[in-house]
Amino acid sequence: MEVHSIEEESEMKQEKSSRIRKGGFRTLPFILANESFEKVASYGLLPNMIIYLLLDYHMSFTKGTNVILIWSAATNFLPIAGAFLADSFLGRFLTIFLGSIISLMGMILLWLTTMIRDVKPPLCDPRNPSTCKSPTPIQYTLLYLAFAFMSIGAGGVRPCSLAFGADQIDTKDVTKRERRLESFFGWYYSMAIMGVMIAITAIVYIQDHHGWRVGFGIPVILMFISTLSFVVAYPLYYKMKVEKSLFTSLCQVIYVAWKNRRIELPNSVDGSWYNKNDANVTKPTNNLRFLNKACTLSIAQNTTDAIAKDQWIVCTVDQVEELKALIKVIPLWSSCIMLSVANSQTTFPVLQARAMDRHITSGFEIPAASFSVFTIVTIMVWVILYDRAILPLLSEIQGKPAYISVKLRMGAGLVCSIVALVISAIVEHVRKNKAIENGFLNNPQGVISMSAMWLIPQHVLSGLADALNIIGQNEFYYTEFPKSMSSVAMALYMFGAAFASLLASLLLSTVNDLTKGHGKDSWVSTNINKAQYEKYYWLLGVMSCINFLYYVVCSWRYRSSVSKTVVEGNKTSDPGVELGSTS
Repeated sequence: MEVHSIEEESEMKQEKSSRIRKGGFRTLPFILANESFEKVASYGLLPNMIIYLLLDYHMSFTKGTNVILIWSAATNFLPIAGAFLADSFLGRFLTIFLGSIISLMGMILLWLTTMIRDVKPPLCDPRNPSTCKSPTPIQYTLLYLAFAFMSIGAGGVRPCSLAFGADQIDTKDVTKRERRLESFFGWYYSMAIMGVMIAITAIVYIQDHHGWRVGFGIPVILMFISTLSFVVAYPLYYKMKVEKSLFTSLCQVIYVAWKNRRIELPNSVDGSWYNKNDANVTKPTNNLRFLNKACTLSIAQNTTDAIAKDQWIVCTVDQVEELKALIKVIPLWSSCIMLSVANSQTTFPVLQARAMDRHITSGFEIPAASFSVFTIVTIMVWVILYDRAILPLLSEIQGKPAYISVKLRMGAGLVCSIVALVISAIVEHVRKNKAIENGFLNNPQGVISMSAMWLIPQHVLSGLADALNIIGQNEFYYTEFPKSMSSVAMALYMFGAAFASLLASLLLSTVNDLTKGHGKDSWVSTNINKAQYEKYYWLLGVMSCINFLYYVVCSWRYRSSVSKTVVEGNKTSDPGVELGSTS
């Protein structure tokens, strides 16, 4: 036992000396550069993509939007897989490096579709769709391969950059570490937002005025700089050892609970539960009691340390409570998916803006795909106002520190989303009528005199919905989950966004199939002047209202997580034995 402690002390000293030699603030600019350039490169390709698919690949609006939604779903889902690989097998550095290389390959492939004429269908007049040829299977394959590589790359870079940067901060002085972490997080999110802003303004402007070759070539250069800036600091990075992931832990609980499904749970008086070494002896909560069978110790396990150490045979109380916390939030989490479905309707506002007057001055007009910048600006303004103005004002009125509950903010976000959909439907109804009056029924490229600034309110309300609901979601998960599950918060939102993209794709295809036929264009026809997008917005609004009622029920039914009971005066002294008598 003494030899074991000496070995552990030696390993700790080696790790401390390694941390002194490596890591620190000097590595953070390289990590921030990697994340920032990746954001500009990847987000710069998204806003105008629907135009590229419609004009160069001759896709219908429905098909082009579905391609983008599935691409978005993959980009949101794969970071969860990337985080699991980084935590369990590859480590964060290797995951970020491979992700950067694969993203770069995807962007090069996409850029090549603009450079090589034979990888796209021949040019045609979009006003006469019958003359336009569809892409061949090989042309589709190259395009989809580019999207796949970019999604896989994002799955490696995005879940690991923040955590890898935090790994570099020295841990000697806890207070100094907290200050440095706060500073790093502030810089990280500021650089991320700045990257997105540059992407949807400068990159989109270049695509509109200098063509796809330059507009898609610049992201390739930026992604190359992103990869190079990350790799060049390889000798300086502190690289943590790979540990078991939370995902594995949750799978263990499900497996062991199922394996022990025929075992009767001990009563609360003489129950025996498995706890970590040197942890307070605790017993699990009574909700979802069938999962408690995963941490129940049989007589044989109580006397066999080797068996009890194997968490595929018995799990700790902490593991069981982590899974319970995750299951409890699923109803509330699911009630926020509809918001992401509504927010994923990003392609049609681009077509709307292209058909409206976007001039600010006689010589400058806002790019159609850049109107989403109002969404980003609204989020930034709300975060500042909420922290610096709204809360201090409420505190002054009440005479004590004020706080707006997370669930209230999440609900308010859903309401803002509904109002945004209603305004979108009204604006589109007016726009289409004006287009028909101007004789543009058969010309979706025609620009009417109606100002595109009428699109700003819906973007502002969408931004406010995101600021209230999405930020509220993450705060809610962080407060409800055990500390060991803090990384799950972002993963839950991203998984919800991925599921919402697939749901939005299914909804769009269903509406298209049900509303076309008998010589009529569908609600979501490629010709926006013959389509009835206002009805599609009304449909989303009605679905969002029903979802809001579902949210109210889930919020009312939800009760904050109850801490597991600590058994007074007991501590586990051996990792294989739990002494959890509750008497």
